Amino acid sequence: MNQIKKLLIIGFVWPEPKSSAAGGRMMQLISIFKENGFEITFASAAQDSNFMVDLSEFGVIKKSIELNSSSFDDFVADLDPDVVLFDRFMVEEQFGWRVIEKCPKAIRILDTEDVHCLRTARQKAFKENRIFELKDLLSEEVAKREIASILRCDLSLIISEFEMNILTDVFKINEDLLFYLPFLVDEMKEEELLKLPSFDERKNFIFIGNFLHEPNWNTVQYLKEAIWPSIKRDFPEAILEVYGAYPSQKVLQLHLPKNGFYIMGRAEDANEIVKKSRVVLAPIRFGAGLKGKLLEAMQCGTPSVTTSIGSEAMHGNLPWNGFIEGDPVEFAKKAIALYQDETLWKQSQKNGIKIINKCYQKSDYSEKLLSLIKSLLVDSESHRLHNFMGNLLQHHAFKSTMYMSKWIEAKNK
Repeated sequence: MNQIKKLLIIGFVWPEPKSSAAGGRMMQLISIFKENGFEITFASAAQDSNFMVDLSEFGVIKKSIELNSSSFDDFVADLDPDVVLFDRFMVEEQFGWRVIEKCPKAIRILDTEDVHCLRTARQKAFKENRIFELKDLLSEEVAKREIASILRCDLSLIISEFEMNILTDVFKINEDLLFYLPFLVDEMKEEELLKLPSFDERKNFIFIGNFLHEPNWNTVQYLKEAIWPSIKRDFPEAILEVYGAYPSQKVLQLHLPKNGFYIMGRAEDANEIVKKSRVVLAPIRFGAGLKGKLLEAMQCGTPSVTTSIGSEAMHGNLPWNGFIEGDPVEFAKKAIALYQDETLWKQSQKNGIKIINKCYQKSDYSEKLLSLIKSLLVDSESHRLHNFMGNLLQHHAFKSTMYMSKWIEAKNK
C-alpha cells in the first residue's frame, strides 16, 4: 500500500487491555494496522475510564463521538477513511448506515469479539437447566441482529474456529465474508520457561476475569459452591485468589479468608500475578469466543484446569496445558493433582507452549488479513456485488435505523 491509508476504529468502549481480553484483542488489531503503515483514529461514544489505554502512546488519534448525532456524519466525511472497523455488532448498527452514506467506498470490517448470540443462547439454556443445542441459535433475537450486521459488512473477524463453523453451517454465511483471526502472540521457546518462576517458587490457585462479563461471575459462584469445598476437604491448606476488574458487592461478599477463598479485586499487573500462581482454575459453564485468561496462563507457564466450554477451539488437536473436566468432583481432584505433582505440572507447561506456537502465531494471520484488505480496497465493487443478502439488509437497515436515529436526535434537540 503505497499511499498512507486511513483506518477508523469505532469502539464500543475505550480499550482496557489490563481489564479484559477484548481490550487486549483490540490492541493486537491496532498493532497489525500500525505496523502496516495505517494512520489510525479510534472513536468511541463511551465515557473515559480510569483504566483505558493512552492511545497517543501507540500513535493513535482519539476522538469522542456521540450516539444519534449528525455531528458524526461531518466527522467521518472529513476524515474520509479507507477502512472502518466496527468493534462489535451493536456499533455497526449505530454507525454503519452513517458510514455508508458519507463514505460509501470505505471497506467496512466487523470485529465480532465473540459471536454474541452463541454466548446468549448458551446462557439462556444454562439458566433454563437444559442442554444447549445449535438450533437454539435460530430463535435467538440477538442472532437476527448479529447475523444481519455480519452480512452488511465487507468482512467480519471471527476469533474461534467453532464460531466459524456455526456461521457457515448453521447460518449459511458465505466464507468470503469471514476471516478467522484468533488471539495473536509471539512464538515462545521452551527455554523461556526457565526464566519464569519455578514450581517451588509458585503458590496458590488463581482465577482471573473481568466481572462485567457474566460468565466470569458465574464461574466464581460455581467455584465457591461446587468445587472449592472438595478441594479444601482433600487439601486443607489450599488457597484460591480471585482477581478481576469491576467486582460488584455480590462478588466481594464471597471473600472468606478462613476458608482460603480470597477476593482480590483488580489485578494491577495480571501477568505478574499469574506467573507467581501455580494453577489457574476456570470452570466456565457458558460463553463463546476464546478465553484470553487461558492463553495468558500458557504464556505465563501456569497450567490450568477448565471445562470443554473454556477450552473450546483453543488447542486444535493438541493436549491441553493441564486438564479439561466437566464434573465438579473430578475437577477438584485434577486441580489438586496438577498442584502437587511437579512432573505432571512441567509437562502441562510444555503443552501450553506447543499450543501457543501452533495456534496463535501472529505471523500466520496478520499478512493474510492485510492482503485480503488490500484486495478489497482495490476492488470492493465485485465483492459487494456477490453479497446480495448484505445489500438487501443494508437497504432495509438504512431505512429503519436511519429514521429511528434521526427521530432520537430530533427528540434530544
